[in-house]
Amino acid sequence: MKQKLIRRLKIIEGQVRGLQEMLDKDSYCIDIITQTSAVKQALSGVEDALMENHLGTCVVHQIKDKKEKIAIKEILKVYQLKRK
Repeated sequence: MKQKLIRRLKIIEGQVRGLQEMLDKDSYCIDIITQTSAVKQALSGVEDALMENHLGTCVVHQIKDKKEKIAIKEILKVYQLKRK
């Protein structure tokens, strides 16, 4: 999973560089906004994968280790972060 996320982040990095170039070239505003939206969606996908992995591994281990209070706090934190 780690390599997959690093690959995604490198793609996002390229998209952000592309945005800088678009601004330098005075590209059409709607085209730039379309690309910023694509970057946000890509970052959201990375975030989703990280949160899913965390909930499916770390939190499960905490519950198995009888650390339910910590697990509940982390589940709530993930929920709050996702709502932003």
